[in-house]
Amino acid sequence: QHNPGGPFGGGLQCEACHGAAGAHPDRYGDGEQRPAMPAFGANATRSAAEQNGQCLSCHNNHAGRAWADSPHADADLRCSDCHSIHSAQDRISQPQQQTELCSGCHTQQRAELLQISAHPLRQGAMACGDCHEPHGQTLGDALLIRSNTRDTCLDCHAEKRGPFLWEHAPAAEDCGQCHRPHGSNHRALLTVAKPLLCQQCHSQAGHPSVPYTANGLPTGNPSGFVLLNSCSNCHDQVHGSNHPSGAGLLR
Repeated sequence: QHNPGGPFGGGLQCEACHGAAGAHPDRYGDGEQRPAMPAFGANATRSAAEQNGQCLSCHNNHAGRAWADSPHADADLRCSDCHSIHSAQDRISQPQQQTELCSGCHTQQRAELLQISAHPLRQGAMACGDCHEPHGQTLGDALLIRSNTRDTCLDCHAEKRGPFLWEHAPAAEDCGQCHRPHGSNHRALLTVAKPLLCQQCHSQAGHPSVPYTANGLPTGNPSGFVLLNSCSNCHDQVHGSNHPSGAGLLR
């Protein structure tokens, strides 16, 4: 069963990708060598560039426009390493299979997806392609679909976009200053647990910003209001506020 989005679904035949068959279907006697047809994959005699060139002869106007300068092309990746055109459905089009495929090479990201707070890629609720453009058609770092991290995040997290009357500078610049995109062992994909995260920027001037422990409390007993959510117990509008009295991101 062929892939309806592949060459056969577009009315092409085997020779469109594998070249003219020539004498390939003829009968051969014992010991006679059958001429090899141009093949694809790691075991093929042709280089990755030659194999990809066959695909780009049709796909150059979209997937191939920036492929030559992309990191995947620099790594000698073949189209067939990710795409499977002979199967009924290309594996890269299935979110969960796409994540498994990408994480086969991107092992650090695979490990991060196993942490306690992570984007739902392993569950198939989203795919790597929701944030990344693997063919290189992007102006952003890390093959992001937008020109920067914040704009990519805001495609889904539109409620954090603003504009806000009172802005929190890091949130208006780069989500990656506070959040890890693939996974974290802290809640909400945070890079560091609160209050330590806030205290990386906010000094002691005018407000106590040292890490709170039980030793700093009058009774010597830990308080969940201080040691857990800490700063965000009061400053809960961490991305920005439109309230007239929200200068301190309190409401």
